[in-house]
Formats: sequence, structure tokens, C-alpha cells
Amino acid sequence: MKEHSFDNTAKQLGSTESGRPWNWMLFPFSSVAAGAESLYVASTGHGIYEISGSGKWERLSDGLPEKASANRLQLHSGLLHACTNEGLFQLDNGRWADTGLAVPCYQYRLLGSIGYAATEYGLWVHAKDRWEQTDCANKRVYDFLNLPQYLIVAHDEGISLYDRFMDDWAHFELNCTVTSLSIFRGHLLGVSDKGELLVGDKKGRFDRIRFGNHFIFNIRNFNKEIYVCTDHGLFRLSYIKERLMMLSVKMGFPVTDVDLQGGQFYMATLFNGIQTMDAHVT
Repeated sequence: MKEHSFDNTAKQLGSTESGRPWNWMLFPFSSVAAGAESLYVASTGHGIYEISGSGKWERLSDGLPEKASANRLQLHSGLLHACTNEGLFQLDNGRWADTGLAVPCYQYRLLGSIGYAATEYGLWVHAKDRWEQTDCANKRVYDFLNLPQYLIVAHDEGISLYDRFMDDWAHFELNCTVTSLSIFRGHLLGVSDKGELLVGDKKGRFDRIRFGNHFIFNIRNFNKEIYVCTDHGLFRLSYIKERLMMLSVKMGFPVTDVDLQGGQFYMATLFNGIQTMDAHVT
């Protein structure tokens, strides 16, 4: 990593040239993506911003439709993608380029040379320079996991699982919308729109877990550890004496999303701008 990276700057900067702290924007942020040189953040209704190594904020709106609102940001091979209510866009030399997917998009992942997008109208795949609708066409898809044996899809009715070996779908209607997915110690995890953690029992059933009065926004996987973004702060998931627990990482403000870069956590919050923390202290 270059010496003048964003991560080094975030550790050292107390303020920008204007005298304001580098995280002075206090919009309700919903997504964060940390690169080696810049940090990218999104706020529903307030746009997408880049924070450079000097602490300068720049709104990235060139090329985006006027009414576009970002649901999620993703970095793949150094390229920023924005999942918006107007479709999927890629940042190219400071300008957003239309990827050709013009339906509301909630998640995007590039796996090898093939792109997958979770959308208002099912799961779409991009290969050979064209988008094609592939699975769960009648569902609003928010997230997915593409595993060697399974394709797992989170949507507005629950979770669907496709077994490639058996060539068969299993649909789990959970009476809730599932917005985020991950795997922890062989268990399938999901987050419901009610702020619950859904934990698969490996037998086709799901336990719905509430951790006190915490509302879970999102779960993220870094180095095989699961981090939980809640309205009380950031937590790490752990099993202690066979019981699933949330261990505090950073409390005091609602964390909606988190990314990890260069040993630093970057947290998107509802009321406290963008917060950083040394990952080695967790």
C-alpha cells in the first residue's frame, strides 16, 4: 500500500484544511466501501461521496440519474459499483457509467468474469456483455451467496436455496424480508427487516434470535469473522459454550455498514458520520 493511502491519512488527520473534522458530513449513511486511496460512502437521499487521502469530500453525481438513490456500494477489482433504485452503475474516471441493468438493484458481486445482481425482479447475471434474468424472477432479491454447491438467495418472502448437485430448489417462507446473508461455522445466517438474526440449523429450519433490544441492520464477513451492524454499535459474533453471542467492538452510535481496509474498520453511521477504528484492538 502506498504511504499516502486513505488509511494512513485517517489515522493522522484531525481536520481538513477548512478546519472541519474529516468525517464532518453527518448524513444518515447506509453504505461504505474502503479502497486503498479513497473511501466511498452513500447516504439514501443525499448522494454518494468520495473522501480522498487529504480528507476532502467530493460528491459523485456526474452520470447518475437525478432521482437515483444508492442502496449499496461495492468495490470489485478497484472499480466502484453503486446499486441504486435506477439500476447498477460503475464509476469510470469520476463519472458514473450505466452498466445496462436498469431495474432497482440492491446487491452486486463480481465472481470471476461474471457479475451477479440482486434486483427488484429477481437475480440477474452479466456474461458475454449482456444481462439476463436467471432466478427468483417473481421475488424482490436483496442479497445472495454463490457457493460451490449452493446458490442462496435472500428476498422479500424469506430465503431460497438451489442445490446444484440435486438440481433442486428449496424455498423457506419466513414471514419476513431477508436483507443480508452470510455463513458462520457452517450455519447460514440472515438478517430480517425486523432486525432479527436468522440462524439456520442445517436441517431446513431457522431460529429467529434477538439480542436484547438491538436492531440488526447488516452482517459482514471479514477474515472468517462475522461483524454485526446494529442500532447500538458494531459487534462481533461468537459462540461461547455453544451459545451464540455478540461481543462489543464499538458502541455508542448506530452502525449501518462497515468495511475493512489496511487494518482499519470504516463504519457508516446514522448520526455520527463515518467513524474509524483500529481492527487490531478487537
